[in-house]
Amino acid sequence: MLLSRYRGKTRCHECNGYRLRKEALYVQVGGKHIGELCEMPVRDLIGFFAKLKLNEYHTKIATRVLHEIQNRLSTLMDVGLGYLTLSRLANSLSGGESQRIQLTRSLGSNLTNSLYILDEPSIGLHARDTERLITVLKQLRDLGNTVIVVEHDEMMMREADHIIDMGPLASHLGGEIIAEGTATSLMKQSQSLTGKYLSGKLKVIPPKTVRKWHHAITVEGARQHNLKNITVEFPLQVLCAVSGVSGSGKTTLVKGILYPAMMKLITGISERPGLHRGLSGSVDMIAQVELVDQNPIGKSSRSNPVTYIKAYDEIRDLYASQPLSAMRGFMPKHFSFNVDGGRCDTCKGEGQQLVEMQFLADVHLVCESCGGKRFKDEVLEVQFHGKNIHDILEMGVDEAIEFFNRYDSGKQGSEIAKRLKPLSDVGLGYVKLGQSSDTLSGGEAQRVKLASFLGKGRNTGRILFIFDEPTTGLHFHDISKLLASFNALIDQGHSVVVIEHNTDVIRSADWVIDMGPEAGDAGGKVVYQGTPAGLLKCAQSQTAKFLNG
Repeated sequence: MLLSRYRGKTRCHECNGYRLRKEALYVQVGGKHIGELCEMPVRDLIGFFAKLKLNEYHTKIATRVLHEIQNRLSTLMDVGLGYLTLSRLANSLSGGESQRIQLTRSLGSNLTNSLYILDEPSIGLHARDTERLITVLKQLRDLGNTVIVVEHDEMMMREADHIIDMGPLASHLGGEIIAEGTATSLMKQSQSLTGKYLSGKLKVIPPKTVRKWHHAITVEGARQHNLKNITVEFPLQVLCAVSGVSGSGKTTLVKGILYPAMMKLITGISERPGLHRGLSGSVDMIAQVELVDQNPIGKSSRSNPVTYIKAYDEIRDLYASQPLSAMRGFMPKHFSFNVDGGRCDTCKGEGQQLVEMQFLADVHLVCESCGGKRFKDEVLEVQFHGKNIHDILEMGVDEAIEFFNRYDSGKQGSEIAKRLKPLSDVGLGYVKLGQSSDTLSGGEAQRVKLASFLGKGRNTGRILFIFDEPTTGLHFHDISKLLASFNALIDQGHSVVVIEHNTDVIRSADWVIDMGPEAGDAGGKVVYQGTPAGLLKCAQSQTAKFLNG
């Protein structure tokens, strides 16, 4: 990170950026070498191969290869990626673009009588692009395939032939089939939470009035990738949503320019920001910038939500204060599985042992000494109202809050409940306190980070929070909780910027920056800046077409 301030990239003079030796570039097809073809957008490349004329001998050799090339390029067009070049670096792609490229590997094969299982394919997709994706999935179905999609997207559910609704709640509180059938039949089943949102009985209600803002940070002359030398205002102390079709330049603007440029100003340490003229406005109002992404919350398998939000310190203190602990000389460290003392000596607090297999995948076995409980027997004998430390870590967040509120031990129990409440507020009430962080999904990890900031309250300076698609993996019901958490951050004096496709979040924002009008070189402009109500009147906006739906 320190060296990033002094590093830069320049085009290679030897290969001129094509990344191949000159001997390889001597070989040409239709007057162009492979480097030139890879720099053409997919839509132009399809036209090139359609017009390509070869002699009879070369046609016989290339027939199968040309068919495969045209098939794969057509699939990229079908999922709305015609603007991409084949030489585009993978780390410069947005989440939606990466997702659809992965899909083309399967969709381009044209198999029949096959079972396709897709896990939330709409992640990172604008509603317009989700429409295109649904068309492709229906084509797969019509070829005689079976397509199973794990999804939260409303549009995908309404177009499905059959829906299986799981519940009633999440994690260990779920695991039952609540309802199944078409979207219409789900709406008639009272026990289905999904059906209630599809029918409109329940909905994410946007605020009646938007917040007024008086200060903003302005990014001037942004021209990285497809951005067209644009100047954009990001209002402070409001919920600001950055919308637009996938590939329109949202990620480049926010994560590629705004975030690193602000980090460089505040800390002096940052990756090099994308091309822009400068930052202006109320930069001094921001003391800290936090990019709340979906990376794991801890590298150790002993890391978990309750340690991340610092609530475990209070729990250890509570158990160390019990009479039996005093008799045995136990201190808070004896109730930690990160240091020697109270943790199991065999598994070192992991709860399981790793058996390394030389030619096969490693095997994880439950520790024989502690039975997966991670602590020594004498430590587990210390109880608080009938629960030992292992029992507490096995509780769900909501269950633990109720337990500590019920047994208010000299205000200590209720203090733990207060520490845990932010996890419940962001929709993670079902997560077990001791659940290993490497078993959390990306969306869950992102919300644990959000909970940690909610728990700090006003103690920190004003923070600019940047969220990249925080609704990933969220049901309608959880989106309401997420929006309430954003509002809590703003009420504490912080500012929130979200890159988002979810129409409920965009409707609930105070300010919308809509990018586009299209993707790739046809995007990179600010189509609209203003309130969500004003966006509905913007004829150029692809987002506006779906906000009324």
